[in-house]
Amino acid sequence: MSDLRAAVAAGALGSEQSYRELLQSIVEVARSIFDARASSVFLFDEESDELVFEAVAGEGAGDLVGQRFPSSTGIAGWVLVTRQPLVVEELDKDPRFAREAAESTGFVPKGLMAVPLLHEDNALGVLEVLDRPQKAAFSLAEMELLGKFANEAAIALDLLQKARAARTVLEDEGAEADALARFAARLDEAEPEKREAALQLLDALGKLLRER
Repeated sequence: MSDLRAAVAAGALGSEQSYRELLQSIVEVARSIFDARASSVFLFDEESDELVFEAVAGEGAGDLVGQRFPSSTGIAGWVLVTRQPLVVEELDKDPRFAREAAESTGFVPKGLMAVPLLHEDNALGVLEVLDRPQKAAFSLAEMELLGKFANEAAIALDLLQKARAARTVLEDEGAEADALARFAARLDEAEPEKREAALQLLDALGKLLRER
């Protein structure tokens, strides 16, 4: 039962809020470290083919979370598709910049740094740091630091998606799945050898439920 495996990977069920808070802390620290006006994390929603604001610090915080754009939009869309980090010091001179989309958020940055959020070969979204002071040229050390933020954000985003998938299966399957999910949640504390055996049990139980 793959959704229950997702629940196990996510840890305890019902923890979506904790992962959202983790993403929020990541963008807040990134903004502070780079002394930027804003920082944000986009989630790639494959079903709708959109980028969704999941966490925002600085300009737009409190207003942008949940807003959606086509996944091909602007710098974030380019970074998502190419899976390459990008630094643009003068956005008004870059043809990839989607000014209209930026204006719709109420904040038009002058420059930004963006990096893809990759987890197990999947492009989950994009991390952006906007309007960092141009005291000097962007350095290799800063790129490495941004990459570390991206790694942490990708893990948090992956867990958030798994938590949402687990919540969905509970809503769809009812009481039996709820009982199985509570069992799955406890596996997070199990020893590795016991954990795999319990996962096999979950798969067998899931198959039994589907055959009823």
